[in-house]
Amino acid sequence: MTSPSDGRTPTSASDPNDLSLGELVSSATRDLSTLIRTEVQLAKVEIKQEVTTAGKGAGLLGGAGFLGLFALIFLSISAAYGISWLGVPLGCAFFTVGALYAVGAAVLALTGKKKLGKVGPPEKTIETVKDDITWAKNPTTPLGER
Repeated sequence: MTSPSDGRTPTSASDPNDLSLGELVSSATRDLSTLIRTEVQLAKVEIKQEVTTAGKGAGLLGGAGFLGLFALIFLSISAAYGISWLGVPLGCAFFTVGALYAVGAAVLALTGKKKLGKVGPPEKTIETVKDDITWAKNPTTPLGER
């Protein structure tokens, strides 16, 4: 599309001083729209990764709770047999099974806590937004010199 007065096309001008105010506003709006879309896409990717990590950690904690329930049941039965039948091997067997469940629950709980501890803010998005703000304050600075 050419301007009737000077024959320039808005996208073909290489010097920003040769562009009209309307062309500059149009270009800035288009660039800002592209920038926002890119930032939103980056945030979605980072948040998806963090939610996946959090989901795995929560699943491990759920498994720890499930095994902890079994440990409580078996340890309770074991204690009851141990108190009522002092010296009977059946109570020791229940205790051993309960203790194994307790160890499994502890391993899952520690692993789940470690996974949840790794969840953080979308750092790449924050960094690029800071760069974008810096550039917006001084848009004539080339990207490599920010």
